Amino acid sequence: MSMKEMVRVRISSDAAGSIALTPVVVREMALAELADHMVAVFGKDKVRIREVVLRGSLVSGASRLRWEGWSMEDEEVAALLAPFPDPDPRRPLELSRCTAIVLCAGAQKVTVPRVAAEKRRLLKRRSFWHTVAELSRAAQYSGYSYRDKGDIYRVAVSRAEQVALQEASRLISYATLARQLSVLGVDAIEFCVPR
Repeated sequence: MSMKEMVRVRISSDAAGSIALTPVVVREMALAELADHMVAVFGKDKVRIREVVLRGSLVSGASRLRWEGWSMEDEEVAALLAPFPDPDPRRPLELSRCTAIVLCAGAQKVTVPRVAAEKRRLLKRRSFWHTVAELSRAAQYSGYSYRDKGDIYRVAVSRAEQVALQEASRLISYATLARQLSVLGVDAIEFCVPR
């Protein structure tokens, strides 16, 4: 049995309430693109991917995708997932390729794009990124994020480092972000490095 290349998908907003009406868009989607949505949610879990394809429904972000489900053989699921990378703990952290950091404070997470962290305030020699870069030396490989399409490295933050981050937040050019980070009790930092 040959695998489908294109799938007719109905896309609607999952944000619609019981009263609100949102348009439904129908389009032909490449199976690889549909797989990208599934992997972002479930990773390379072959059993879950097979179930979703058969069910014909997936919520991805604020969109609900529906299609006519079909069953897949083990080889077909493996072939569908083969192009997606596997986690590789041997990969070193290349800070120069890092595009964003995630500051974790318990269940709360704040994503800071590198561009925002590197931007210096007027007449300041350092940026928030300098402080974060110093902490990156102790980061350990945490896994691969299919949603972010990158390797994730994580470092725990001590109380003294937490205070240093709060002080460094004053160097951020964006006032709202600076205020938010000045009170955030960061306990870990994640570095996202696209592959």
